[in-house]
Amino acid sequence: MPKMRLDKFLKDQGLASRSEVKEWIKKGRVRINDRVERDPGTHVDTDRDQVFLDGNAVCYREFVYYMLNKPKGVITATEDMKQETVLDLLPEELQRRELFPVGRLDKDTEGLLLLTNDGIFAHELLSPKKHVTKLYEAELDVFPGDRAIAAFKQGVVLDDGYQALPADLEFVSLSPRVIARVEVVEGKFHQIKRMFKAVGATVTALKRLRMGTVWLDDTLKPGEFRELTKEEILALGGKPS
Repeated sequence: MPKMRLDKFLKDQGLASRSEVKEWIKKGRVRINDRVERDPGTHVDTDRDQVFLDGNAVCYREFVYYMLNKPKGVITATEDMKQETVLDLLPEELQRRELFPVGRLDKDTEGLLLLTNDGIFAHELLSPKKHVTKLYEAELDVFPGDRAIAAFKQGVVLDDGYQALPADLEFVSLSPRVIARVEVVEGKFHQIKRMFKAVGATVTALKRLRMGTVWLDDTLKPGEFRELTKEEILALGGKPS
């Protein structure tokens, strides 16, 4: 890891804004190893130096990874002037870490959404070449028949003429509600809804359950989040610190 400015080191950990951490440094609240450092521009070697704020060690973490149970009614964006975004659900210290969503879920779709500041990690997960699977659970207005399973397996043709890649479909309930699970390897606009529309059914509720091998934590209520475990990060190709 290359050296970096002390103020950036502290800011990147989500402790405060760049201007705030500069004031902390100038007031003598920050120590590098055994010396008080008052120059925000002093460089820190993240592999060798230990930084302390008010006597408490600050451990540097370049990348962070979170799982959010996205609720309905919230848009998948980093900022919006009118609507609540997924980042608005996070505390300020995490918002300062410049997190962004890995892919997107529609406003009325809920479930597993990953948040990170690792651009390479996000790119790899979303790359069509990687074929990272995504599992959704959909509630339908009608049962489209078993023929839908074969249609999905072959690759249904969407309303714009695009033929979706083969997908696995199973029906987990037909009464009192029609509940289906579908696993896809791509993420076109409104894809799941359009796939079911192509076989004569309308999606009335949609939830993402899994991405790759990582499942939504069923203890998370809508709007709640947690850090990914080391095992989950590795399974998705990230770099746990």
